[in-house]
Amino acid sequence: MRQTFEEMLSEIIRPEVEGLGYKLWGISSPPSGKKRVVRLYIESSDGVNIDQCAKVSRQVGLMLEVEGTIPGAFTLEVSSPGLERRFFTPDQLADYIGKQINVKLFEAIDGCRKFKGNLAEVKGKTITLSVDNKNIDFTWNSIKEARLIHKF
Repeated sequence: MRQTFEEMLSEIIRPEVEGLGYKLWGISSPPSGKKRVVRLYIESSDGVNIDQCAKVSRQVGLMLEVEGTIPGAFTLEVSSPGLERRFFTPDQLADYIGKQINVKLFEAIDGCRKFKGNLAEVKGKTITLSVDNKNIDFTWNSIKEARLIHKF
């Protein structure tokens, strides 16, 4: 299976972020226009603040420029995953069993591409959502985006 641009970047960036004392939650870099935007989401047990994001941005930005990893001009944005965090791997969901999740699929199931329900189970690369008292299994490869729904 071919590696995505985000997966390739993650392998390069993860050691740098971890060396600074943070956890790389995920990377998103949708192709757009002439100047690519690379978004890093970092975490630590105490949360992250703007100064920490700036520190990671300077360090990782410099490394990416020196190595020439990203062709052409790019913008690097660093932030925390936030309360309504996006999940980048099924492993990240394990701590959120029982919480409400939004799932968007690449392909519709019974005419529906968006599902909202409580996370019932995570088993390997399959997640189970309880939607209207019915369990629905989704393979990770079928999911375009999965996000936590934060209750205020």
